[in-house]
Amino acid sequence: MSRAEVPSRRTVLRGALAAGALTAAPGVAQAAEPRAPYRNPLVEQRADPHITRHGDGRYYFTASAPEYDRIILRSSRTLSGLGTAAESVIWTKHATGDMGAHIWAPELHRIGGKWYIYFAAAPADDIWKIRIWVLENPGPDPLRGAWNEKGQLTTAWDTFSLDAHTFTHRGDRYLAWAQHEPGLDNNTGLFLSRMADPWTLTGPQIRLSTPEYDWECVGFKVNEGAAVIKRNGRVFMTYSASATDSNYCVGLLTADARSDLMDPGSWAKSPEPVFASSAETGQYGPGHNSFTVAEDGRTDVLVYHARPYKEITGDPLHDPNRHTRVQRFGWRADGTPDFGVPVRD
Repeated sequence: MSRAEVPSRRTVLRGALAAGALTAAPGVAQAAEPRAPYRNPLVEQRADPHITRHGDGRYYFTASAPEYDRIILRSSRTLSGLGTAAESVIWTKHATGDMGAHIWAPELHRIGGKWYIYFAAAPADDIWKIRIWVLENPGPDPLRGAWNEKGQLTTAWDTFSLDAHTFTHRGDRYLAWAQHEPGLDNNTGLFLSRMADPWTLTGPQIRLSTPEYDWECVGFKVNEGAAVIKRNGRVFMTYSASATDSNYCVGLLTADARSDLMDPGSWAKSPEPVFASSAETGQYGPGHNSFTVAEDGRTDVLVYHARPYKEITGDPLHDPNRHTRVQRFGWRADGTPDFGVPVRD
């Protein structure tokens, strides 16, 4: 999700082709493409998707509903099964006061034997005062039991902030998130901090990235929606950039797994998007991804949303057709991820 706090003119996206785009082998039909075994879209009208595979083997799915008024969960033994699984509303926005509007981008995590959901919300009477909030469920099944409101996750500045993503590395828990930094001419950059507990940051909070390339600044100057995957001795952090129309795309930050992740110098940014719109496959604005694994427990899967058309009338945030999609991806010989292009429906 994105919303302007600093106006920015729309320009034409440059350099939007993903690095290392897939090409079909001679004589192989598109339908047989091995990285697209799932029916797409997986779930219609669900943006900012997050899928986690729990230790019990079940997949859990959450995402933004286009009404921006509730948090939903689905569960299935298979990824494909999420598409038809019953959907439960586990929390609804407040009628007044805090957490009363713009319920965006929930993420579900199991931490210390409890379930946590990180999400963005604004007061009912100040709908663009968006901040990060946390829910907790001590039960074994996130679709059952009580979800308790732990409150706002406080950052260094009381400014527009959203898209919290937590991960562990070398014994420490981290939070990555998007926020508007006072004094900068952008909407949001990416930040990182260690965590004292699942709802409290500790120590310094550093900026990892700010929009600087043309493809990060189309419509709005945005870096948001971080997701982390660790492979081949490196920590890879994907993020989304530009407005939430067809210009939306995925960038990549990379750090050596042995480095100090709290040192901004440990991270290198790809100069081009690594996943972007494809006219050939008819998918536009792919982004706000998460990562999971296939049923074999080994094959990496990219989870993201995209629209099946390019042109949008009005504010893209009011267009409901960002559909959840999944596709397998591989790794290049140099150890970097090869996301290819968004697969066709």
